[in-house]
Amino acid sequence: MSVHLKRITLSSERFPTVKHYPFTLSIFQDSPSVTLDTPVTCFVGENGSGKSTLLEALARACGIHIWQTQDAARYQVSPVEGLLYKYMRVEWVDGPVSGSFFGSDVFRDFARIVDVWAVSDPGQLKYYGGKSLLSQSHGESLMSYFRSRYQIKGLYLLDEPETALSPKSQLELLEIFKTNGENGNAQFIVASHSPILLASPGAKIYSFDTVPLCPIAYEETDHYRIYKAFLEDRKKEE
Repeated sequence: MSVHLKRITLSSERFPTVKHYPFTLSIFQDSPSVTLDTPVTCFVGENGSGKSTLLEALARACGIHIWQTQDAARYQVSPVEGLLYKYMRVEWVDGPVSGSFFGSDVFRDFARIVDVWAVSDPGQLKYYGGKSLLSQSHGESLMSYFRSRYQIKGLYLLDEPETALSPKSQLELLEIFKTNGENGNAQFIVASHSPILLASPGAKIYSFDTVPLCPIAYEETDHYRIYKAFLEDRKKEE
């Protein structure tokens, strides 16, 4: 087993402001570095804790393009919203590798872009399961993408991939992580609320609910505890 990216360092002393998001978050102000020494690293925490923001900034810092259409006009936008990556340093093991960013909210944009490519070059589809991602259900298209793309050497960033996946599909995604992570081919960094994906064998889990950012045992995550308590209480009611 090996990793491609070994450390993320945030230079909080250089932040342009602490009055605008995302620089207002203490998790970024007081967490100088994140060590990545396992093939699968998970980010866990409440909504708004900074998981997705850090993942997107990491993509930009690593030169990984986020395929999405232009955002529509918004009423209120932080003037520094997308600038966290400029205050981030990444350390590679043997130099940069290619990779991809998966976000549940932008995947359909990506699927449409792949379809446009396939009009002039149908061979493009072989990298995504052999058929149009738009011709499948949302969950099926995700699994087609995961099965094919993650066999290629690279760094893979995933933001809440469980959104459209059944529990059975999440278990299959765990196996994809295990197979492609153990052979040294792929490294995965996953922001998730799923207790199934958080259970990825050998994964290091970082909690965004504590400052500074630090590893947490799987059984200590709120996600594990809440699901476990719910299932045990429901069982008592039967």
